[in-house]
Amino acid sequence: MLLRLHHAAIICSDYERSKRFYTQVLGLRVLDEHWRAARRSWKLDLALPDGSQLELFSFDGAPPRPSYPEARGLRHLAFAVADVARAKAELEAQGVAVEAIRVDEYTGRRFTFFADPDELPLELYED
Repeated sequence: MLLRLHHAAIICSDYERSKRFYTQVLGLRVLDEHWRAARRSWKLDLALPDGSQLELFSFDGAPPRPSYPEARGLRHLAFAVADVARAKAELEAQGVAVEAIRVDEYTGRRFTFFADPDELPLELYED
């Protein structure tokens, strides 16, 4: 029935800062961008190389989402990379704080975590 993940949606606190992060730091390609005047909201559609997408939204006064490691709900977004050490170094060269690389005890693959400008946890997982 399900084929693949089509998109994940993110609400940010500072649209321009988050847009720069996802397009310039992470290198996602802009598909479409709309100012929705009735909602006073931006909607930015971003593409990953495999065709999956992220939607970035802005909403005036959106409350912060409580987050801690084992809270219910979405835990993190994970992106596949060919070389986690290289991807980590590229992010750090752009001023992004990245955790130490760990090894998945079940798959033996390397992974690490970092955060977007709103502290949304993001993971790099070696494919």
